[in-house]
Amino acid sequence: MAKRQKYPSSHLNTKRQSTGLRPLIVFSILSVLILTFYIREGEAGPIHSVRSGIVTVSTPFKMVGSVVATPFNAVGNIFANLTASQETLSDLKDQNAQLTAQVAELSEAQQTAQRLESLLGLQSTYNLQSTAARIIGSSSDAWSQTVTIDKGTLDGLTLGMPVCNAYGVIGQITEVALNSSTVLLINDETSGVSAMVQSSRAQGVLRGQADGTLRLEYVPVDAQVASGDIVITSGIGGVFPKGLPLGTVSSVEKSDNDVYYTIVVRTQATTENNEEVLVITSLTEEQIATDEEVAAANSEDATQTPSDDDSENSSATDDEASDSGQDSEDSETQTDEE
Repeated sequence: MAKRQKYPSSHLNTKRQSTGLRPLIVFSILSVLILTFYIREGEAGPIHSVRSGIVTVSTPFKMVGSVVATPFNAVGNIFANLTASQETLSDLKDQNAQLTAQVAELSEAQQTAQRLESLLGLQSTYNLQSTAARIIGSSSDAWSQTVTIDKGTLDGLTLGMPVCNAYGVIGQITEVALNSSTVLLINDETSGVSAMVQSSRAQGVLRGQADGTLRLEYVPVDAQVASGDIVITSGIGGVFPKGLPLGTVSSVEKSDNDVYYTIVVRTQATTENNEEVLVITSLTEEQIATDEEVAAANSEDATQTPSDDDSENSSATDDEASDSGQDSEDSETQTDEE
């Protein structure tokens, strides 16, 4: 009888091999328990204290690591930029150009909004019946001080309408076309505006000079005028609203035999940094000088006689210095009668 062949028996491990699942479960349970205790205990609990200690100890190492890693990060960024594709660099340049254009556009819109807000403030403060316009050009010669605005007869504008910006009066319309108008500025030597010193109510005529400055003429030497006084429109003549700012007295001079002051006025209503203006289309009764104010101005003119030199400068101003009330209104016209 044949014997059954025996094979060498091998030691078989019947124990279940560890898969690492049990430690993971234990660690998860411990983490949940620690988190629960951490949430429920107060700020002075043991787990909080341990955490605070660990943070305190590890902070210097973190700082040192950050300092050490900074130059390596910089070098890495440099190499990344050097190895960037030309297409990527081109896209970045395009994005930079677009962002620059957007910033410029937003800045311009903000400045425009601020100017318009200032105009609305002036319109509300003085209760002006007006329409807004934009300056689109200026005089190209040295003999006249004018600007051109983008509205004309189609917008209801007519000759003689006053024009102002956020700081006060800048001039008066002298030419009107369908879609544009020419504004003669108050610093033109042919311009004249009935004005007065706000504090003392001393009456005069604000005239432009050949050098572009302003002078308040025909103010008698017995009136109270000082440097820093504000000059405003008087409303005489019914062209400019009463009380609009014209400028500030920068100097006051008089000689022993002078009848009138020599008053230089500095205007703040320049057109250099202002693109939007208000054209005053009509006046209310409160914006026109009263009969008493006109009579007072005429009585002052009647007591003073202009010098021969002043008479030669402007026949319109000579008429204002006469006794008639109509002559006082003529002082409001923008161009001198020559």
